[in-house]
This record gives sequence, C-alpha cells and structure tokens, in this order.
Amino acid sequence: MLTMTRTTFTGRRVVAGAIGLALALALVAATVLPSLAQTPPPPIGVELLTSRAQFTDTVDAQLKVKLDGGATNVLNMPDPSRTLTARFTVQPGAQFPWHTHPGPVIVNIVSGSLVYVQAIDCIERDYAAGTVFVDPGRGNVHTAFNPDTATPTVFVATFFDLPADGPLSNTNVVPGDCDVQVGTHAGH
Repeated sequence: MLTMTRTTFTGRRVVAGAIGLALALALVAATVLPSLAQTPPPPIGVELLTSRAQFTDTVDAQLKVKLDGGATNVLNMPDPSRTLTARFTVQPGAQFPWHTHPGPVIVNIVSGSLVYVQAIDCIERDYAAGTVFVDPGRGNVHTAFNPDTATPTVFVATFFDLPADGPLSNTNVVPGDCDVQVGTHAGH
C-alpha cells in the first residue's frame, strides 16, 4: 500500500509539473508571439520632441551655407521664432518625397547615414552619424533617403521660421530633373 501511495504522489508531481509547464508556455505564447507578429515600423517615423516654441527675447539669426565650394547662401532670419525639434527614423531604403520647408532646418545625424539631394543641382550629399547640415528651406526643393539596406537612419531636425500651425514641409513642389533612385548609388 505504501508503494502505491508513493506512485500516486509522484504521479501528482508529474501532473502538477506538466500543468505548470503548460501555463508557462501559454504565458510565453500570449506575450512573446504577438510581439513577434507586430506590424513593421513605418518607412519614415517622426517623433516630435518639442511643440512649436517661440523665443521670449528679441532674436535674429544668420546662417551662411557653402556647399562643395559653390556660392555662399546667406540665410537671414530677422525673427526665427516658432521652432520645433523632431526625431526622424528612416528605415533602410526609405526616401522622403520631394519637398521644401517654410524656413531653415538644422539636421543632426544620430546614427546611420542620410543622403540629401537638392533639386537645384541633383548632387547626392551623404551625411554620416556625427555630422550636421543645414537645409535652407524657403523653396529649396529636396529629397533625402537612407542608402543602407539593413540599418535605420536616425536624425534630429530643428525647424526655424515655422508658421503658427500647419505642416513642417510642403510636398506640393516640382522636383526638377533629378534622377534619384534609392539603392543604385555609387558607394552604397
């Protein structure tokens, strides 16, 4: 009789262990598997780091931008108020539509690489992590893309001279004759 009791007790342990394992697997399936099945991120993600803000003091600014030994572009901002800062995550191969901004934008590349193309000259300028560039805005039609095939690009952009409300960019523009094809660029 004693032997039978031990067998029953051992059998109960096995059943309890099996139930515990089944519950653990069900918990893993309920929490891990849905996260694996999540939708992929958007091609270009935007996170606003600030709302539109205004200088409380009287401020004017001037930026001088000289690209590739060309002429210097002087950007006078008598009142650069209404700024906004945003973080962009550009998935591999993703490209911004051709667009412009109301005012200048200072772009800091956090990780990855971003190729910037202005419609005026169609030159592909590659900016790597740790670099910064100025987009003059104000009708400067351009596009940008992540040339990498595996790694997202992250950058932070500070916009100046924004209107009180409305979009950060205008995509109702004519891109010019640039032939920008993501994934077909020399050195990428």
